[in-house]
Amino acid sequence: MPPSTGKPTKSLCLVVWNEIEGCKVDVPLLPRECFDDIYAVDGGSTDGTAEFLESQGIPVHRQRKKSLNAAYADAVALARTQAIAVFFPKGTLNPAILREFGPLLDQGFELVVASRNMPGARNEEDEGFFRPRKWGVQVLSLFASLVWRREGWRIRDVLHGVKAFTVDAFRRMKVSDTGVTIDLEMTVRAYRLRISRIEFPVIESARLRGETRFKIWPTARRLARFLWSEFFRAL
Repeated sequence: MPPSTGKPTKSLCLVVWNEIEGCKVDVPLLPRECFDDIYAVDGGSTDGTAEFLESQGIPVHRQRKKSLNAAYADAVALARTQAIAVFFPKGTLNPAILREFGPLLDQGFELVVASRNMPGARNEEDEGFFRPRKWGVQVLSLFASLVWRREGWRIRDVLHGVKAFTVDAFRRMKVSDTGVTIDLEMTVRAYRLRISRIEFPVIESARLRGETRFKIWPTARRLARFLWSEFFRAL
């Protein structure tokens, strides 16, 4: 348990790209009272997502560069608070889980992950026997922990984007602002920098529409390249 450092101010950042259906379900349920600020980073929606969010009083900022990592970089650049919670309004998680971040940040944790892979959690693949994404995440979690973790909590869901973190911790991690490795990068750098971290369990359901944009093999190759490069990276 980290020492309490006082209660940081908190923003909620919605990361979106053509998620109009998920936004219509999730946005009315957002616990806005838990945050000092709320805004969205949009990857280039053409389905009315940005217009809908603005109609709900949520400022929308177009990403300066394409990629998942760039969305996080923009979220931090836009922050006017000491901590940020990132949420993807796809209709796969109950927005009520956002209430869990504040108390944990207030306790002094610098990285808080909403985990689909710890006891009490559920991954959308759990309904089937074949669970390639979940198994892949479990392997990555174990590998990263064995190589780089020397203390503290082992993050089980190393590829889940729904998380909260302090702006200071993010900047210390010095993650890339391009690519799709942001979640694994943040886990590994948290281990290497001994950043205080914790997870809490969440229940994930299937997407309301479409499929994931992160195909297994192309994403796996990019993650493998990151892990290899991290062996040679000085902090």
